[in-house]
Amino acid sequence: MGVEKGTQLDKAVKNAKKIDSFLLSRLKGEPSDLYQAARYMIEHGGKRLRPYLVLKSCELLHGSMKQAIPAAAAVEMIHNFTLVHDDIMDNDEVRHGVPTVHTKFGTPVGILAGDLLFSKAFETISDPSAHIPKEVGLSLISMLSKACTDVCEGQVLDISMAKSKIIPTESQYITMIEKKTSSLFVASCAMGAISANTNESDVNRLSVYGRNLGISFQIIDDLIGITGDPKITKKPVGNDIREGKKSLPILLAIKFAKGKEKKTILNAFGNSRISKQAMVKVVAAIAELGIEETIRKKASYHLDTARKSISRYDNSAREDLLSLLDFVVERSL
Repeated sequence: MGVEKGTQLDKAVKNAKKIDSFLLSRLKGEPSDLYQAARYMIEHGGKRLRPYLVLKSCELLHGSMKQAIPAAAAVEMIHNFTLVHDDIMDNDEVRHGVPTVHTKFGTPVGILAGDLLFSKAFETISDPSAHIPKEVGLSLISMLSKACTDVCEGQVLDISMAKSKIIPTESQYITMIEKKTSSLFVASCAMGAISANTNESDVNRLSVYGRNLGISFQIIDDLIGITGDPKITKKPVGNDIREGKKSLPILLAIKFAKGKEKKTILNAFGNSRISKQAMVKVVAAIAELGIEETIRKKASYHLDTARKSISRYDNSAREDLLSLLDFVVERSL
């Protein structure tokens, strides 16, 4: 990791510490096991990328951290709500190197912990003690509600793609990740702008930034799922191929491969019993197709769009948001 990328991540972590006390203060109550389950994933990792986007978007428009913290906390609660429920749907037992919420606390409490995070998010941005102007609060609720709807729609699209024998098109894939992943990035940036009590044009520009950052984030994430170093990702070589995940790198590999090469990839796709040695050959075959270069170019296209969307602003927050774009496209985890 280069100095710039490391510095960018350090800034995100520093900001994370500033909001964590507020975030966790909103998740106290009885029954204690329910609130413990709701706090569990928040206390065990995460880069707080989405809250960071809220804070920096607000700062970009000359808003304060005090104005942005309620929205930042709400976004992180919703993000963790999606993780808790995703892990239940996927039967995943580990996240961030620790047991998942439903594994540790049981599925019923896991479901309710997710529901609590969801409801607390909206309570946080509508609580009178936060001193959020009424119109700002209504706009925040509207923006976060739309993101939650999009996430649910995107999750079902993802499930449908996974069940179908048909390989989706690139366009269908992008539509799915726009809803499932990018929508919460859009909400984070837009809610930061709204918290600064700014105008609709600013909200729209930050939404464009968030949308394109989110798309790039996910397609790079999918690339790491194939080419990532197992020592860094903590996942086996070619994990997403083994699981039969219809991510963009895999879709493109199937599309561009010919003859024996294509047969090798298809035989490995969704094959949980494939050996490590065989998977290394499959990953090498995909590398020969230039998939990584293609994916990074696509990510760079979206990041250029994000970059242009905030070009009119000129302060340190813009530089932080621009640095984040470089971090996303070059990251290895």
